[in-house]
Amino acid sequence: MTTLTPPSVAALPSRTPEWAALLERWCAINSGSGHGAGLERMRQTLQADFARVFPLATITVLPADAEGFNPPGVKAIRIRMRPEAPHQVFLCGHYDTVFEADNPFQGCRWLDADTLNAPGAVDMKGGIVTLLAALEAFEQTPHRRQVGWEVLLTPDEETGSHGTRALFEQAGREHDFGFVFEPGRTNGDIIHSRKGTGGVVATCHGRAAHAAKVPNDGRNAILALAEFLLAAAKLPSELPGVMVNVGNIKGGTAATNVVPHFAQAELDLRVTKLSDREPLFARLQALADEVNRKDGIKLDLKIWLNRPPKENLPAEQALFPAWQQAARDVGLPPFTWVHGGGASDGNFISAGGLPNLDGIGPIGDQLHSDREYVRVSTIAQRAQVVALVLHRIAAGEIPLSVRRRA
Repeated sequence: MTTLTPPSVAALPSRTPEWAALLERWCAINSGSGHGAGLERMRQTLQADFARVFPLATITVLPADAEGFNPPGVKAIRIRMRPEAPHQVFLCGHYDTVFEADNPFQGCRWLDADTLNAPGAVDMKGGIVTLLAALEAFEQTPHRRQVGWEVLLTPDEETGSHGTRALFEQAGREHDFGFVFEPGRTNGDIIHSRKGTGGVVATCHGRAAHAAKVPNDGRNAILALAEFLLAAAKLPSELPGVMVNVGNIKGGTAATNVVPHFAQAELDLRVTKLSDREPLFARLQALADEVNRKDGIKLDLKIWLNRPPKENLPAEQALFPAWQQAARDVGLPPFTWVHGGGASDGNFISAGGLPNLDGIGPIGDQLHSDREYVRVSTIAQRAQVVALVLHRIAAGEIPLSVRRRA
């Protein structure tokens, strides 16, 4: 039998104006992934706000340098409470956005009383507000000492988490379960799995010549590369669960009467299972080998997988019914969980063996565009579910396996 909802959890919706004001203040700070000064300002603001709400927590500032990816000196924040408790949970969010300092989308705008249109409103400053609200409510519940928690807030998720991946891998060794506050689906669904993401840089060299020379001894690198790209784009029909997108292409010279000797393209790759990786890589190389049989053509591939897929783990399947029950107990409409094509830091957490629920942040849409919005009422609603689940774990009502600490 489950307990009643604690007063601090029940009261969260009444505090919606407070959460809305906090989110609006955070969204007014530009924290584009490449804007070092803005990221530092956002980091300082988050650190101060979490220190105010959780004065007993230990807050550590961690370097997140990644040359060629992150601005120099950017940092992550780790906030820890009760690392000695029997159960340890991990909660995470990223404070960078895709909107840089020179992007015209900078301000906050209320579309109606419940809808905030702002950079990062749902992806994922709204998620961090939800995280904070949930933990503040949980810290007022009677059995809280049975659960310790760590929050990790990072500055580089939108560009691949190159400076913080090791922090997620470390967290996977030190906790029993994880919670990722990426946006929920518009119908309330959360995420049980995500595709892994990677890419290809395909570089083709041919032979330059005057386009009007007859017979022409030039070798057109653009046409050779195009042959490879057209074949690569068809691979999803051959390999279920795989996605291939040709993202950009460049080549040739300013003069169109020259047979181009160089062309290059970048592709986005996505796989549903880790076992999809090797067949995809092998087929891409086989397609390149076919092009390389052409006289005077050399096509080289650089292929990688940046984020491994987030696969649905048994411990997640065991917890999800309790998650749905908590949602029903606070009055939320029915929802389920789904596979997501986009990646998140939940991919790294799962790859490290830490079960986690993803997409548990507030509800909104139009991510990565100037139409991005969040339904602010869902901040408290989604926080209620998190806080109530944590309370029931602490009270022993929801079993949570204790993983061996590394």
